[in-house]
Amino acid sequence: MVTLRLAALFSGGKDSTYAAHLASLLGHDVSYLVTMLPARDDSWMFHTVNIGLAPLVAQAMGIESVVVDTSGVKEEELQDLKPAIAGLNVDGLVTGAIASSYQRSRVDDICSELEIEHVAPLWGRESSELVREMIVNGMTIIVTAVAAMGLGEKWLGRTLDLDALEELKSLSERFGVDVCGEGGEMETLVLDAPWFTSRLEIVSAKREWDGVRGSLQVEEAHLIQK
Repeated sequence: MVTLRLAALFSGGKDSTYAAHLASLLGHDVSYLVTMLPARDDSWMFHTVNIGLAPLVAQAMGIESVVVDTSGVKEEELQDLKPAIAGLNVDGLVTGAIASSYQRSRVDDICSELEIEHVAPLWGRESSELVREMIVNGMTIIVTAVAAMGLGEKWLGRTLDLDALEELKSLSERFGVDVCGEGGEMETLVLDAPWFTSRLEIVSAKREWDGVRGSLQVEEAHLIQK
């Protein structure tokens, strides 16, 4: 297999973190973790809740962080991604896309234009099996935002363990919630993993809840060497 020098789209959430790790396990060199910083909260392509913590998580992984400002406007935000990747001299781009054709097709187009590979190691995976794999492989994941029937305020800050997974599977059967939250039902933050050199510790955070949806906004966090 040809070893590729890769950049990975990175939010600090479970999917982008695990995708970058799997790309490394495949023998590739993940040289950059690229975080897009939207100017608005309703970006169609990019994670927004606690996105400012992504460079800290990248530091915990020991990979260079690249932060790029983007308008967050649908379709326009993609034009900010292309030059960011073009300037990194990489052979491919890793994403944590699982089932979103919207994200997959647009990243495919950008990679095609730049003549680089789109590496999507999570693509097509069954949601509950994928989350179970992350948990069993030692990732410490917390829920930082919820926006779906059945996902109440109590989920904010909750660790995704096997008990939480069973509840998510039940909610999926009852309300159609995607267990991975790829449809915007849930956002996450990775605090630790076996391949991290440091773990992220939250010093202070506040919950925001409007009765239907909400988020856990981290006010202060730091790394603790392992």
